[in-house]
Amino acid sequence: MRVVFSPEARQEFEDAERYYNLQVPQLGSRFRGEIRDALPRIRTWPLSCQIEHGEIRRLTLSRFPYKLLYSVESDHVYVIAVAHQHREPNYWIDRS
Repeated sequence: MRVVFSPEARQEFEDAERYYNLQVPQLGSRFRGEIRDALPRIRTWPLSCQIEHGEIRRLTLSRFPYKLLYSVESDHVYVIAVAHQHREPNYWIDRS
């Protein structure tokens, strides 16, 4: 199953990567790698992650305080947000 990022999720991902690279060289690359490592799990077992709200599921990253919020569609997984776990917890709900 393919994974599609919403424009907002793509922007959040890029902003976080940029932020981490400004903090420590290559830290943004490690963030990108953790996202990349999480995608096969979502592709292969999209229903394995906990439900966050309604039909929206979350995959929490291991080394960074972020979670991928996504919905399972008939032919793809739609990532709604790449959300920081400690900021505005429900800001993304209107996107679903």
